[in-house]
Amino acid sequence: MKTKSSHAVRWGLAALLAFSTLVYAQGLKPIQLPKPQMDGGKPLMQALKERKSTRSFSTEKLPDQVLGNMLWAAFGINRPESGHRTAPSAVNWQEIDIYVATADGLYLYDAKGHTLQPVLAEDIRAETGMQPFVKDAPVELVYVADYSRMGKRTDDQKDFYSAADTGFISENAYLFCASEGLATVVRGAVDKAALAKAMKLRPDQKIILAQTVGYPKK
Repeated sequence: MKTKSSHAVRWGLAALLAFSTLVYAQGLKPIQLPKPQMDGGKPLMQALKERKSTRSFSTEKLPDQVLGNMLWAAFGINRPESGHRTAPSAVNWQEIDIYVATADGLYLYDAKGHTLQPVLAEDIRAETGMQPFVKDAPVELVYVADYSRMGKRTDDQKDFYSAADTGFISENAYLFCASEGLATVVRGAVDKAALAKAMKLRPDQKIILAQTVGYPKK
């Protein structure tokens, strides 16, 4: 017997395929990120010592290896046998998605495939925050909670847990940046309604925070 959930999954996959085809037609294609490098970097205690927020960024593009390493550190799969991630997640909902805005377009990080999946063939970096540097920094991360994954919880509970889970993920990104000599800052000054519209999010998807990542401006 076919269940409603199986119908929903098939409908969702069909919609994603159709939308992806449209995006590809606009010239944006998936990016297979290099396998994460598990060696190198600074010791944890040194990274903690050097962790800081920076609001001055070079426009230099991040190599795919560096970007992939950072996304894996933030919320990648570190236990493939279970699909568990580098950051904790309440009830293992894994409700936080990382959207990656670059000059080329907007992507969604797919942790399972370690890929960037195309969303929009449009540079929306300027819409990810109110500070002047966001439009020029090479990478803007947008943390989006998918409340449809959180079951029958109250809105207050969904808000609380998704905010906490975003904090874990963004701090992982901070520590990676400190270890690799990158600049970063997490930001709450975002016109969330305008950005959600630009990203074409569903009503049950909620923007929590944004985070700028790049090389320090020399």
